[in-house]
Amino acid sequence: QVQLVESGGGLVQPGGSLRLSCAASARLFSIYALGWYRQAAGKQRELVATITNGGSTNYVDSVKGRFTISRDNAKNTVYLQMNSLKPEDTAVYYCNAQYTRFDYWGQGTQVTVSS
Repeated sequence: QVQLVESGGGLVQPGGSLRLSCAASARLFSIYALGWYRQAAGKQRELVATITNGGSTNYVDSVKGRFTISRDNAKNTVYLQMNSLKPEDTAVYYCNAQYTRFDYWGQGTQVTVSS
């Protein structure tokens, strides 16, 4: 069983920045593909960004150029650096870890972008 704990959410003004962190309890953390998802009120959960165990990244079009996903295998942590935040980025952000049939989720952290 892998536990994922997100942190770093909060209230930020439009144009501001936040960095989300997700700490994992997993052994062999480096083998997992990792991702950040978000779910806005009344909407379905959507993929934001992923990073493979080899370090390849992928982003949803709406965050390209503004968000950066990274991982530190020595710290069992995945990050999401969010810059130039917009009100439409407001959502609960979830961390995900996958390896073969194993699929784990964190509890989520709220990000609110508002003036």
